[in-house]
Amino acid sequence: MDPAAPALTTLASPPGPTAVAGTVDVLRWLASHWYLIALVLAAAGTAGAYVVRRLAAEASKERMALELTPARHFDPSHEEIFRRGVELTRACTALPWWAPRRTKTVRIRLRSDGRSPFAYRLEGPAGAERLLTTTPFGPGVRVAKAKPLKDKPRAHEVRAEFILRGNPVASLREVPLQPDPLQPLVDAVGDLRADLGDVAEICVDLQRAPKWALRQRRWHLMHQARRNEQRQAARTARWMSRDSAHLDDSFIGQLRQLVTPGREGRPGGGRMVMSAPPIRVDRAEALGKLAEDSHLVRVQILVRCASDIQGRAHARLARIQAGLDVFGGSARWAMKGLRIGPWRLGADRWPHRRRFDLRWRTGQCLPPTANWLGLEELLGLLKPPTTWCRMPLLPIELPSFVHGDPGLLLQGWYRTPDGRRRLVATHAEQTLFEIGVGKAGGGKTERAAAQAVGYAHAGGGLLFIDPHHDSWQRVAPFLAHDHIMQRIARIDLRAKGRGPNPLISAWNPIDMHHGARQAYEVVEDVTDAFATAFGWDDTNAPRAIAIFTEALTVLTTLNQLACRANRAADQATLFHIRALLTDPQFRAGALAAVEAVLGEETRAWWHHTFPTFPPEAYNVLLNPLARLAANPITHAFLGQPRGVYNIRWAMDNRWIVWVSTAGNGPTDRLLVSLLNRDLLRAGRSRADTPAPDRVPFRGYFDELITLASAGGDSIASMFEDFRKYKVQLHALTQLLSRLPIAVRQSLIQNASTLSTTRGSKSAVTPITEEWGERPSAAQVADLDQYDHYSSFTIDGRPLGPVLIHGPHLEEVFAEQHRPGQNTIDALERAADLNARARPLDQLTATAAGQLQRVRTFLREHARPTTGAVALTKTRDYQ
Repeated sequence: MDPAAPALTTLASPPGPTAVAGTVDVLRWLASHWYLIALVLAAAGTAGAYVVRRLAAEASKERMALELTPARHFDPSHEEIFRRGVELTRACTALPWWAPRRTKTVRIRLRSDGRSPFAYRLEGPAGAERLLTTTPFGPGVRVAKAKPLKDKPRAHEVRAEFILRGNPVASLREVPLQPDPLQPLVDAVGDLRADLGDVAEICVDLQRAPKWALRQRRWHLMHQARRNEQRQAARTARWMSRDSAHLDDSFIGQLRQLVTPGREGRPGGGRMVMSAPPIRVDRAEALGKLAEDSHLVRVQILVRCASDIQGRAHARLARIQAGLDVFGGSARWAMKGLRIGPWRLGADRWPHRRRFDLRWRTGQCLPPTANWLGLEELLGLLKPPTTWCRMPLLPIELPSFVHGDPGLLLQGWYRTPDGRRRLVATHAEQTLFEIGVGKAGGGKTERAAAQAVGYAHAGGGLLFIDPHHDSWQRVAPFLAHDHIMQRIARIDLRAKGRGPNPLISAWNPIDMHHGARQAYEVVEDVTDAFATAFGWDDTNAPRAIAIFTEALTVLTTLNQLACRANRAADQATLFHIRALLTDPQFRAGALAAVEAVLGEETRAWWHHTFPTFPPEAYNVLLNPLARLAANPITHAFLGQPRGVYNIRWAMDNRWIVWVSTAGNGPTDRLLVSLLNRDLLRAGRSRADTPAPDRVPFRGYFDELITLASAGGDSIASMFEDFRKYKVQLHALTQLLSRLPIAVRQSLIQNASTLSTTRGSKSAVTPITEEWGERPSAAQVADLDQYDHYSSFTIDGRPLGPVLIHGPHLEEVFAEQHRPGQNTIDALERAADLNARARPLDQLTATAAGQLQRVRTFLREHARPTTGAVALTKTRDYQ
């Protein structure tokens, strides 16, 4: 057994020296072949990065985009915005488990490219679409699927990435929600011009903070805080030792050592210096906003500006950077990169540009280490612009006015944020009803006249009713053109200032030679006009309405017979109601002529009911007719058998009709009521024309208080019904409060454009209240002359109010201005000729002898005429 003993001893020997030698050999080999290790690590890192990039590319394909459009009065609370931020952080994780963290983001894209002033889009994982579509803002924000963005290449582009500078754990400044925190960014793109290729985009990418990254960030901050405290303590100890040595070497220190014995009988030695006590690091102070785990996100802000003009993109980026400064405090946003003289080595330079473009295109988030924020710091960016944000006007919303374009309606001068003035217009088909309010001389009529001139030169048809005639004198030099003279007619009903024998047109409200109206329609319209003017209804004036209706029925039937006999010149007028009611011989002849055509109830009424009325029952009808007959102008205008004034024909043929009424007396109000009712009838009668074939027509009511005093119900009905018939109306008034309630309510309810010049606070308050007192009545009252605030309806949504400077005819239509008196006289001659105006004395003679012609017609047609009535259709204003 002895030979075995050495072997056992060898096996039991300690392995330490051998293991140590092996380890040393391995280390020597690794040191000699380090390049192999580096190659393996590089290969593994490259492979891992490639796999991550491929997975990120696949995950980035599954993204969607939503566009958020705020309502006009969108005003979210702090809590609503915070809840939206929580939803965004939750939506970041709506990706498969294998998706890299860089793809788990939600992007807020703020874009201005000329198609919208400041589009607000959300882009994120497709799996989060349902979560992002339902917002805490409720009906205040409309969420819709966004279309893909397609940008054409621009000649000049600039890119930037923003990083937090300053105290890394300090919070950004708490920006109040009023005014909107987005206002500086909106102002930065307010002067963007799409015609120059300008585009600006800000992308804010949010990424939920991973726990391990947060712990690592905290460890780094705590380690840095401890090192800072240690350096501070060492610095303090050095300064204390240096101060002690300096004191010992001073004269006072040497003297003290001489007089003060040291220990053990030696002279006094140096001062004992105590080391600075260690300072404990305050965790809350060192970590700041990162001390808590809740609602922390990592943020990546990318900005891209482009333009076809050199320098504009860089200038836009500088303004956006200034807009982000509003969030700055102890921490602030700054562009990432190194500046060397005029050059910046940042996102626009190699090697950062390729990485920037990848993140921009795919939405991947690789934020700088410092970009940690709490949701409370981002409230200003987590919502669309609110009602407290002033949005700029872009040409796509209010296009620039183009002379001769019938699709545009002139509005005035708008001053852009860069100081330029632009003559803006609205789309004519979207400007349905317009209200202009303001004091006299504020510019209401001038603006309406400029609109009318522009629309007339573009080939549009219009009716302008002016109780004072001033507008005709104002626009005449601008309308004196051949192509307008061919289709303009003037109805001037003024008695003063026109000489002893002025030219007057003609209108017979019960004229039947047009052939487009039934007798009962004419009776209804004229009766309603009188009832509106005098406040008749079935309660307070049933007998007056009955007598007037039956009398008009007989006269319109008689006129139908005259037209059938080709004797339209023998038609009766409104003034013949007196003869029908008070002259038994005339009444008997009229009833005998039309008895076969009248209905049984009408014949029974004349034979049995009419004889029971006393003569004084007719006075309520005869008195206003007597006043009309006493005025030579109205007697001549309404006393003709064949009327020329036919507003329905003017609508369908794009004619320009200028009506100047006489004033606001009882007689004038009755005439205005007849004109208003006829306009309402003409507009409604367009129901016989297919909607696509209805020609647009515009009506302007200057001094609406005067016009609505007699025909208020008719005007209210126009603002309620005319949209369907492509008749657009513009109403101008100094005071809304003086209008009848029905008119005022219809105006406010259906107006697509509200406008007010300066005026008293009480006068403009009804308009400013519609705008939510922004601007206030006090601001409107302080406007300069010809300035006005206006709100518009663009594509079904309200826009404004916007400060507009009213247009001046000489400034806007300088090329169309023909101030020569001969030219103006030629325009007036053409307008009177188109209206078939004749001298007053001729019309008066015709009106005076018309009753005798009707009597002659009755004698020649004493036998009742039966059968259908054949009507002849004629054209007026031609």
